[in-house]
Amino acid sequence: MEPQRIEPFVFKGKEFTEADLSLVRELVDSYFHLGRYELAQTIAAVLEWERANGSPKWRECRDLLEKLADDGFVTLPELRSGRPKGSKTQVPKSTAGEPGQELTGSVRDVAPVQLSLVCTQDDRVLWRELVGRYHYLGHKVPFGAQLRYLVRVSNPQDAVVGCVQLSSPAWKVAPRDTWIGWDEKTRERNLQHIVNNSRFLILPWVKVKNMASHVLSKLAKELVAHWQEAYGIAPYLLETFVDSGRFQGTCYRASNWFWLGTTKGRGRMDRHTQRIGAEPKEVFVRPLVKRARRRLRESG
Repeated sequence: MEPQRIEPFVFKGKEFTEADLSLVRELVDSYFHLGRYELAQTIAAVLEWERANGSPKWRECRDLLEKLADDGFVTLPELRSGRPKGSKTQVPKSTAGEPGQELTGSVRDVAPVQLSLVCTQDDRVLWRELVGRYHYLGHKVPFGAQLRYLVRVSNPQDAVVGCVQLSSPAWKVAPRDTWIGWDEKTRERNLQHIVNNSRFLILPWVKVKNMASHVLSKLAKELVAHWQEAYGIAPYLLETFVDSGRFQGTCYRASNWFWLGTTKGRGRMDRHTQRIGAEPKEVFVRPLVKRARRRLRESG
């Protein structure tokens, strides 16, 4: 059955061309495993449908998706009950997030190190506070799928020493896409087998030697089952973007990630050229399975 066609139109002040609408359908198909809230966030970002402060117009985009579904142009996932993920974005400030006593030594001295999935409300609040207060990018609701971890140590006492966030991959990244060697259709089909490490934080009072690379090595081993359980998709590749003005990516290199090149600074979900050169980042990847590149190039 041929998909329903729809003519270009203006919706809530934005003109949607035929190319825009085709992209919306493509994104809905690619991210169908997400909820409607996450879909709206992702599509608003890709279309650069933003408010004056730069935040995506996800509510307007959600209304657009419902209109397109009513018109038979797209099919949306079922509505979820309860509060949509990420709807509370305030960064709290509490005694739990205050700097702790300096922690030194080696990984062996503080072992075992655990990656604890953020599942409870208390963990969500703590994760948001730590990232909001101590990560240079702060806390921001990611687009698409996401998993978050608190990094915990057991010695000399139980303590949280870091935070990790995984989220949906960047829509287009030239160094990554060239390295994989895929064409446009294959990229669209297989993109969700890539997972983005969008936040990584070792708390500033934690001075444990090799802690960062140890956590990244554990992450590569543990996330596969967690991601597949949460979203039903097997991840083949981890990606991340390192601000070379601040960091050298040493911990990534030490845990078997490798450098692919430098972005053009367009932003993770930018599909135009307005932002070129704004914030170029170094691209690192870590294969999670054997023959990851070949699997990402497979046609199905």
